[in-house]
Amino acid sequence: MAAKLRKGDKVVVLAGKDKGREGEITQVMPKAGKAVVDGVNIAIRHTKQSQNSQGGRIPKAMPIQLSNLALVDPKEGGPTRVGFKMDGDKKVRYAKKSGEVIDA
Repeated sequence: MAAKLRKGDKVVVLAGKDKGREGEITQVMPKAGKAVVDGVNIAIRHTKQSQNSQGGRIPKAMPIQLSNLALVDPKEGGPTRVGFKMDGDKKVRYAKKSGEVIDA
């Protein structure tokens, strides 16, 4: 199945402690059904100092379930579902709310 949400997409959180917050997807894990969104689902990780990095309490974005994310409509701005359609001979994603094509 084609990916409805991809790296670089702007999404809004639909459920959980960060409901309503927006961010950009930095990593997608299709087998786990999760994605890491910048600035959402932040946890504090206590890391030991090493040669490469300073130790301490480091905030880190943790994975969030894909079902709790919705794409931000490029035209109207709210959450929208993603559909697929053929644009000539190419399969493209589009926002179901406005009908706007997401991939050019």
